[in-house]
Amino acid sequence: MSGMDLHQRFPALSDLRKQARRRLPPFVWEYLDSGTGSEATKGRNRAVLASIGFLPSILHGPQECDLSVDLLGKPCALPFGFAPIGMSGLVWPNAEARLAKCAAQEQIPYCLSTVASQSPEDLAPHLGENAWFQLYPPKDEGIRRDMLERARDAGFGTLILTVDVPVASRRERQTRSGLTQPPRLTPRLLAQVMRRPAWALGMAWHHRAEGGMPHMRTLDKYVSGPNNARSSTAHIGYLLRTSPNWNYVKWLRENWQGKLVIKGVMRPEDASRLQELGVDALWVSNHAGRQFDASPASIEMLPAIRKACALPLIFDSGAETGLDILRALALGADFVMLGRAPHFALAALGDQGLTHLCDILRKDLEANMGQLGLIKPTEIRKVEMRTLSLQPAANSLT
Repeated sequence: MSGMDLHQRFPALSDLRKQARRRLPPFVWEYLDSGTGSEATKGRNRAVLASIGFLPSILHGPQECDLSVDLLGKPCALPFGFAPIGMSGLVWPNAEARLAKCAAQEQIPYCLSTVASQSPEDLAPHLGENAWFQLYPPKDEGIRRDMLERARDAGFGTLILTVDVPVASRRERQTRSGLTQPPRLTPRLLAQVMRRPAWALGMAWHHRAEGGMPHMRTLDKYVSGPNNARSSTAHIGYLLRTSPNWNYVKWLRENWQGKLVIKGVMRPEDASRLQELGVDALWVSNHAGRQFDASPASIEMLPAIRKACALPLIFDSGAETGLDILRALALGADFVMLGRAPHFALAALGDQGLTHLCDILRKDLEANMGQLGLIKPTEIRKVEMRTLSLQPAANSLT
């Protein structure tokens, strides 16, 4: 399908989301799309972003946008990248490698999760210059050191410590779906799989040595004995990891020679203290509403965190469009990471969906920057802002 045909059939992320839902078994869809609790935080992320408006600007003459930005000492061709999602390979076969390849091609960051279905070694041949490894913190120092060494040797230059998952969340929608970790095809789930042949055939071929279903390959080295099924929100990784404290961050800073980013920051006072510890950037996030259902929207906390520190700020939670990326940049972010969006695109159209998503966001950035008279995305910070009605957007994904 040509690029023109794709833009006619799937002009927005909402179209890719609908197509993804048609192609995924319901239990996989619930895993990808759900939040926790009543999903109020997930909805709040979206609603508050949609309320951020700008006064358009006129009479600038012809302009050509430059979407490139510098982040953590490396150039990025676009102001967004692909965020980690655990078990991406459950969403689509070979997902992590496909995401990494697309990110390398587009010259944007890709972040691999500790609990992905492919290991750092699996991804080594596919990584670009902006390869990030997201760490769920191992309790055992020996495992910790080994995991850092594996990530470094595979080509990951930036370490992301996730600090907003001290315990497993509930994610009621996901639990109702019947999914367990590691994923097992019960009769109930098998009936769903049989109605999604593209997903089923791809999964069976790619994971033929694992019984047709993915598992968390990075952790294989550290897990012995039977790996019994658990709740889908309390996977095998919880047996190995701890809830980190400030000393844990100090240890990582001393033992990781690359860039160190702390993900899950929502308090300005924490941002100030982390800056003093020598981390390289902060990631403002409420885990896209997947962990705690009484959290403010991530975008609400971004301005105060920007005032509290001078570190680069990465943002996620709720962003769906190029305009949303500009909204985050306007309120203090230096970069935006997208989690669900590339997985919707991959499930909808495979590799072609990922490149199409990047093109959708590129074109949306350019169109909105043109309305505001901007050449570079970061120039959005000088544009006058307005609070808009909190009516839900017509094409909202939530």
